[in-house]
Amino acid sequence: MNPEDLEDLEIDLLLEALDRRYGYDFRRYARASLRRRLLHFVERNRLRSIADLVPAALREEGFLDRLVNGISVAVTEPFREPVCLAAVREHVFPWLHSHAYSKIWHAGCSSGEEVYSLAILLDEAGLLDRVQIYGTDINTDALARAREAIYPIEAVQRGQENYRRAGGQRQLSDYYVAQYGRAKLSQRLQRNMVFSQHNLATDAAFGEMQFILCRNVLIYFNRELQDRVLKLFAGSLARRGFLALGAKESLSSLDAAPRFETIDATARLFRAL
Repeated sequence: MNPEDLEDLEIDLLLEALDRRYGYDFRRYARASLRRRLLHFVERNRLRSIADLVPAALREEGFLDRLVNGISVAVTEPFREPVCLAAVREHVFPWLHSHAYSKIWHAGCSSGEEVYSLAILLDEAGLLDRVQIYGTDINTDALARAREAIYPIEAVQRGQENYRRAGGQRQLSDYYVAQYGRAKLSQRLQRNMVFSQHNLATDAAFGEMQFILCRNVLIYFNRELQDRVLKLFAGSLARRGFLALGAKESLSSLDAAPRFETIDATARLFRAL
């Protein structure tokens, strides 16, 4: 057996163990990306092979969280993809204004920068006090950072231009306190915000939403899992609710596509039928 085939066997054994022991199903994640992350985790933890992860994940206390956090993708930044956020302001916010109260789900929120970006725009539109925002992710380390709302000051400052392009009306510095090279975001943004762990591969919906964002997450799933997630979103949205995906993501080839209409193709903004 050549080394690559042996690695595939080790990955299969690991993923089967994670699913049977804990209910974490990574078997429908994009294989090439998952392989890279597993090999990086093995190297970072000075293990010999992917096979060494199996007994550690099954028996070592705390190892499972480290492994899941290590292989899940946590990439985000303030006001990422401002074209999408500008489209949200144009199309979604007026609809939210027509509701006395709305629920928003940011699935795969990572460490929360994009959740707070949306909260800032909602605040400027007079909507923040009329929404409940749920930020979910599988990565517990990322969620802990999201709850703290403390980020490197240079990362926040880099978001200023994207904030402007998204339609921001003030200065980002109005929303944080800077100290020792870090930015602590205003607690006012967190008043109607909840962060919790959720696994898109296995977990169910948890309420009817007016707006769902899942941006740059589906690209790490195979087609079967992408369809599963899109059907989950379709079942979680209120009638005529909105869905925002990432710049490289599309519904066009998925079985769930007929359940949505395209509102802005460039911004990857869709609406449930």
